Amino acid sequence: MNEPSLQPLLARIADALERLAPPPPPKNDFDAADAFVWHADREWLEPVTSVNRVELELLKGVERVRDILYENTERFANALPANNVLLWGARGTGKSSLVKAVHAAINAKMPRRLVLVEIHREDIPTLPRLLAILRGTKRRCILFCDDLSFDAEDTSYKSLKAVLEGGIEGRPENVILYATSNRRHLLSREMIENERSTAIHASEAVEEKVSLSDRFGLWLGFHNVDQQTFHEIVRGYAKRYGLDIPEEQLKREANEWSITRGSRSGRVAWQFIQDLAGRLGKRLE
Repeated sequence: MNEPSLQPLLARIADALERLAPPPPPKNDFDAADAFVWHADREWLEPVTSVNRVELELLKGVERVRDILYENTERFANALPANNVLLWGARGTGKSSLVKAVHAAINAKMPRRLVLVEIHREDIPTLPRLLAILRGTKRRCILFCDDLSFDAEDTSYKSLKAVLEGGIEGRPENVILYATSNRRHLLSREMIENERSTAIHASEAVEEKVSLSDRFGLWLGFHNVDQQTFHEIVRGYAKRYGLDIPEEQLKREANEWSITRGSRSGRVAWQFIQDLAGRLGKRLE
């Protein structure tokens, strides 16, 4: 084959190789949004322009922990000392909603001061890489892990311990960690009991695992609400979204809904409001 006839073939080969090559990793732009999701496979922070959140004033029954978290976050936003926070307790009681609501409230007061970065539980081993990226920005970053817990044979908790306290570099000055969990010690009871029954020095083995939660300076507990608080949550939502229904009927239907779900919580109240809005032909905007 002469040289002119080879050129189209070489061009097709080059095009095919370019299609097979992985795309370059996207650039991390901290000015693109106030919230991001960490994608460990591409080491990319995906901007989230519209965060799924509830307004802070609509969260009822958590006033004490709300004030503590807000004050801690405000200090962090002002570059003052602040603690990592573990929000633990019953399902649907507003743990993750409170984190997102506080983030929004602080940014409303001090625009673009805080970045919320969500990391998924399975990506905990990539924390050192993520922190290296966050260390390079001047923005204050709340690293948020929802539903954090560890089961038997899971050793990724060691990566988290080193990041929280005790690593050579330590946590970057512009990063704080907020995590939610249904477990106060982040580990299942079976995991702790297994250590007690199999380890040579059982107390030391259990202490080594349980000490993870001690690395969080603040523990904020969340519990199922009583009926009165449940009604306050429902009334707050109904008023906020203009759901016109007599109060006694609202209470009666909310009670029936909670009975069918077997619990009273902020999540159950919101699910009832969504059902009610649908029946009334109202959009929740």
